[in-house]
Amino acid sequence: MIEQYDVIRSVRKLSCLKFFFCFYQEMDMMKERFAKLLLGEDMSGAGNGVSSALALSNAITNLAASVFGEQSKLEPMTSERKARWRKEIEWLLSVTDHIVEFVPSQQIGKDGTTMEIMTTRQRSDLLMNIPALRKLDAMLIDTLDNFRDQNEFWYVSKNDEGSEGNINTQRKSDKWWLPIVKVPPTGLSDVAVKWIQFQKDSVNQVLKAAMAINAQVLSEMEIPENYIESLPKNGRESLGELIYKNITVEYFDPGQFLLTMDLSTEHKVLDLKNRIEASIMIWKRKMNKDCKSTWGSAVSLEKRELFEERAETILLMIKHQFPGLPQSSLDISKIQYNKDVGQAILESYSRVIESLAYTVMSRIEDVLYADTMTKNPSLAVSSRRSSLDSLPAAAEESSPNSSGEEKDNSCSPEAPASMTLSDFMGWSETTTTSTTKGGSDLKKTNSTGDIEDNLKEKDEKGITKSPKFSTPKKASYYLEKLEYLNALKSPIARH
Repeated sequence: MIEQYDVIRSVRKLSCLKFFFCFYQEMDMMKERFAKLLLGEDMSGAGNGVSSALALSNAITNLAASVFGEQSKLEPMTSERKARWRKEIEWLLSVTDHIVEFVPSQQIGKDGTTMEIMTTRQRSDLLMNIPALRKLDAMLIDTLDNFRDQNEFWYVSKNDEGSEGNINTQRKSDKWWLPIVKVPPTGLSDVAVKWIQFQKDSVNQVLKAAMAINAQVLSEMEIPENYIESLPKNGRESLGELIYKNITVEYFDPGQFLLTMDLSTEHKVLDLKNRIEASIMIWKRKMNKDCKSTWGSAVSLEKRELFEERAETILLMIKHQFPGLPQSSLDISKIQYNKDVGQAILESYSRVIESLAYTVMSRIEDVLYADTMTKNPSLAVSSRRSSLDSLPAAAEESSPNSSGEEKDNSCSPEAPASMTLSDFMGWSETTTTSTTKGGSDLKKTNSTGDIEDNLKEKDEKGITKSPKFSTPKKASYYLEKLEYLNALKSPIARH
């Protein structure tokens, strides 16, 4: 009996020692993290480090890269990676608890009199967006957990592909390191397809919400003087002669303009985006100067405003058509020189959630594409590029047929068909205006080629060119044109 008691006491001692060891290990890790933040990533201590805002932004980005960089399959995260993410992201987000603002409040004195005082609360943008991003974060991790017990598809390495004897069901992509998705010879069952489609719709809503928050934060950041000083003298020099002529023609069609541009590679699309953003900035600054100056200009204020609106329309279409593009020069400059710690945390946290949602969406698309190619082997693989070249939207999947499928979707207990993103997030009508605006109007575009085909079909049916513009009020026309050309409407303009 005494020996048994000694064994139990020894086990308890070991457990306590293990607990304290882990506790001190986490404390050391936390000290190291915040030491790097305080030093601005300059470990020499010479004061040559980056700002606190950029240091926090880099810390969140690097953490996400180390935790989610291995997510090449639709499978749950390991418990170690999940625990690390939740622990360390909370460390970094804890900074926002101490970013406050003064708000008026009433206090009742002992004698019953009421007086107005100023109290502190978390800054309004952080108070609204940090809880929302935490919920989006949890939704993505839960989505990956939902694939724990699935047995409808599996993955094989590149070397095992030939031995399988099946057709190549992998989408053509430059991501050669990803494993290949395999499905049964008869394809996925109808129940599995419905369930996977529901998971795709959920991730799509998370993606749109994260994009909206990120775009809003970037639009509120100040434009650095370094970027403004690097701009060319005029819009013609920024765009180049050919692009400038296409934008300043008398009859302008934004869809036709994109068809004439070479968008064959990511680099070329990003270059066009940078040129368009620079020209918009130049024209806006010149319009402000023209309003204050009594001197004339080579280009009238009305024409400059018209060109700026056309460039804004092109930029909006590019962002919708290629949501996975790297950040533009303007965005990078804003993040690099931003001094607001709260905005830096919001931007980086929303960006890593957007990136993870995009990755999960791509993995789901791989599975659905493999199923389609297995059931229809006659389809040419080259007939479509990666469907994530353009933002997948839930409009088609939320059609009457799809909604009916969700109502009777009994294949997964985790798939409540009636719950929307707004219901899950608990957003009120006033706080979700920007996120839900245009959400029901989103159209699914599987590839850049699909958009081009739609544009060509509409041109063949006799779409007339836009009339000559004589007034600066053209924004409504271009928005209508965007809808007509099946261009996606963003929850919030990403510029």
